[in-house]
Amino acid sequence: MELRIKPIRSLRGSVNVPGDKSISHRALMLGAIADGVTTLENFLEGEDCLATLACFRKLGVDIEGPQSGRVIVRGRGLHGLLEPSAVLDAKNSGTTMRLLLGILSGQPFFSVLTGDESLRRRPMGRVVRPLRSMGARIIGRRGGELAPLAVQGGRLQPVEFNSPVPSAQVKSAVLLAGLYAPGETSVTEPVQSRDHTERMLAHFGAEVRRSGLTVSVTGEPSLKGTYIRVPGDISSAAFLMVAACIVPDAAVKISGVGLNPTRTGVLEVLQAMGAGIEVTLSNTSGEPYGDITVYASELRGFEIGGELIPRLIDEVPVLTVAAAYASGKSVIRDAGELKYKESNRLATMTAELSRLGAEVEELPDGLIIRGGKRLRGTRLKSHGDHRVAMALAVAGLAADGETVISDAGAVNVSYPGFAETFRQLRERQPLWK
Repeated sequence: MELRIKPIRSLRGSVNVPGDKSISHRALMLGAIADGVTTLENFLEGEDCLATLACFRKLGVDIEGPQSGRVIVRGRGLHGLLEPSAVLDAKNSGTTMRLLLGILSGQPFFSVLTGDESLRRRPMGRVVRPLRSMGARIIGRRGGELAPLAVQGGRLQPVEFNSPVPSAQVKSAVLLAGLYAPGETSVTEPVQSRDHTERMLAHFGAEVRRSGLTVSVTGEPSLKGTYIRVPGDISSAAFLMVAACIVPDAAVKISGVGLNPTRTGVLEVLQAMGAGIEVTLSNTSGEPYGDITVYASELRGFEIGGELIPRLIDEVPVLTVAAAYASGKSVIRDAGELKYKESNRLATMTAELSRLGAEVEELPDGLIIRGGKRLRGTRLKSHGDHRVAMALAVAGLAADGETVISDAGAVNVSYPGFAETFRQLRERQPLWK
């Protein structure tokens, strides 16, 4: 499937974005191992979250939906999952594989996890090693570094794990395994990563403690089914925010967006770039949310790194686009984690934006973008990466001429209806062909 974008003169209106991907995964997982019924609203019906749903159905969980974002999960309790008769396929979802490894490690049965070709190249050892230290028996390619991974679950022991990287997926896998270990399991990070798992565990009734950069969970909790309305995904909203900044005569309101402080780094960077942004704040299910309004703006370059990066790691591709349209130089450092996503996002954004005429230099752990050059539409590749595809689409909205992106169906991983959202915002040229 190709994505064809022509430059537009105006972008105006009010829209919602799909449910938060990270929260949708976690709500479904905890609902599956809780006692009673969990009802989810605004569940993200993207390919990654549907992979999680399919895996738990194979583990014996009765799940109704999704239907218009509504999912009803009839939980089997902490120890009620069933041994799957088939391999569990995480498709392209690293969240599915890594978090599910934590849950499967505590089960009294055998299971196998795999994924598509891209996921089978992504590093899993960072999760496997701490789980093995808890007593999990996991084997896989390259000593457990790569999927497929086989898990013989069983009794686990609590651990005090010092994570070498700030990774919400690593932290979450260990905390979920900690539900099956007597006593307290803790994870300490060098920098705090997104905290959706901790918030969600507490919402389901687990005992969770935070002290500085250390978060702990007490094993064998009584998890109770609940109601959760998933807020809109700020990572999806980021594409609309940058589009509104770079398209002339733009004014876009994005309603009901998650504003968890561990995820709002993109807002801070855009505001520092001079973007006209208004934010209102509310709250739901322990997760802050609100409305974001963005206006066409004259952007200036930025320099980011360090503790800010984990709070905007998924937004770096579209921030690179913002930098290309900004005046002056922008520098992104400490973002080496982007090499291990659906594609090497440092390399792919450098290659594809350069084809548009942007001046982008790849660093070992980041990028340098010298903005202000006029971009010209051309043929681009998504590299099978949903965030790369959408970032390049945004770049094309303000470029000269038509931009064509191949393999654009990848956007369905996290943003089904991406093209339709832009149509709602008075986009007059069809995006899909």
